[in-house]
Amino acid sequence: MIIVKIGGSVFSDKRGESENFNGETVGRIATEIAGFYPEESFIIIHGGGSFGHPYAKEYRIREGLPGDWETAHHRRIGFTLTHQAMLRANARFIEAFVSRNLPAFSVSTSSIFITENGEIVYGDIEVVQRLVELKFIPVLFGDVSVDLKKDIEVLSGDQIITYLAKMLEPRKVIFLMDVDGVYDGKPDGGRIVQNLRRDEIDDLLERLHCTASGTDVTGGICNKLKEAKKAAEHSEVWFVNGKVPGRLSGAIRGDGFGTRVL
Repeated sequence: MIIVKIGGSVFSDKRGESENFNGETVGRIATEIAGFYPEESFIIIHGGGSFGHPYAKEYRIREGLPGDWETAHHRRIGFTLTHQAMLRANARFIEAFVSRNLPAFSVSTSSIFITENGEIVYGDIEVVQRLVELKFIPVLFGDVSVDLKKDIEVLSGDQIITYLAKMLEPRKVIFLMDVDGVYDGKPDGGRIVQNLRRDEIDDLLERLHCTASGTDVTGGICNKLKEAKKAAEHSEVWFVNGKVPGRLSGAIRGDGFGTRVL
């Protein structure tokens, strides 16, 4: 089994119009996966892109539900709107995969995961496992979540990967990004780290100025590396450019260009 995370920057421009979707790129990714299916089983997880992020930010979902009714109710509406936006993004993925004869099946993330301060503490993944056994391709996504401490939260696709890697121990986890891999510095001034040992990740996080609180100054790579360190206990992990044709296929085969976490 291989888990593929399609980052929001791969299929959408967060700085562009709301809910823009790069169907050409997603279609090409689906075509590459079709080249290995059904001999290889897949789980797909996609990010929010220009779909869920604007609502989550506008309604300050990460701050949870406060005590006063008006603010809390405002956030309840935002919680719903964020989720609905992600359902619309997910529908576009399902359409792209099915049009290429792949049996992609939507799994609503907020219905199976519960978080505590944003960390997954419970996931009912029996349906996901069974779908894989039946040769479907489950498609999950970054979403909102019911949270034990804050009442509501935002659940990232990267954390979903960590949880699924721990529970399912896939052969590979592949992060698709809009850069060529993990850089030892910023992409415009660093070098790609082609082979990264798991025990080197903490040092790299320090060099990238990633703080303990998760403040991210490098386009999302800090949190991805933190989750990849956990996932690498159970799977081989790759970071590759999802916008370049053939990079996903190379990572699936094991001879690709990008960063491999050993």
